[in-house]
Amino acid sequence: MNYIGIDIGSTASKVCVLSEGKDPLYKVLPTGWNSKITAGIIREELEQLLGSLDDCRIIATGYGRISVEYSDKVITEISCHGRGGYELSGSDCSIIDVGGQDTKFIQVENGKAVDFLMNDKCAAGTGKFIEVMANRLGVTIEELFELATIGKPIPISSLCTVFAESEVINYMGEGKSREDLAAGVVDSVALKVATLVQRRTLSDKVIITGGLSGNEFFAKRLSEKLGKEVLPQKYGRYAGALGAALLAKEKVK
Repeated sequence: MNYIGIDIGSTASKVCVLSEGKDPLYKVLPTGWNSKITAGIIREELEQLLGSLDDCRIIATGYGRISVEYSDKVITEISCHGRGGYELSGSDCSIIDVGGQDTKFIQVENGKAVDFLMNDKCAAGTGKFIEVMANRLGVTIEELFELATIGKPIPISSLCTVFAESEVINYMGEGKSREDLAAGVVDSVALKVATLVQRRTLSDKVIITGGLSGNEFFAKRLSEKLGKEVLPQKYGRYAGALGAALLAKEKVK
């Protein structure tokens, strides 16, 4: 029996396959403009890997979960991220999930999500903000973080991505360095995420999931803003898919 979690996010779609006696198998691909097309591509790849899906139990989560018509069940990303984050951390924890369109805080107790918060101030504290700013600076996201490590942060105060982009354009007109602007972008996101998270009491262990989960520089900046260590996770971007696969194993009959 194979247990499969499919997390159709706004920017990227993640898949986790759990098979008895084997390590989890992970896959990520762009969501694109149509979640149904993406779900179809995932099905084709799964059939190539596993053959028929008749001997599989599948749970879908994320923004596009209803597009996975071949799933046995759909579950919200809060429950799936909570279960996946618990598995990755190995204990109860606070999860900070920085996604493409939103940022979530999830509190996990006894292995289950018991509380959560989601950002409500545009996309300025999300991965989309970083993507927009990287495009404005003419670099990739990876290059933006490389530049940020050697720059001195310039304050970017706007809560709206559009207004924040205007701030960056003005700084560019003033001749500010790309390194300092990149550092300002990362610092701005870390501050907005920290402002959201500080509305709740954090667990002893705090982990980061989502697209920035493996970025040690961002985790360091976020730790500084919170005054508490935030642990990056190698497979953090797959937390939702992993949680869905685990729930498929535990719940779907």
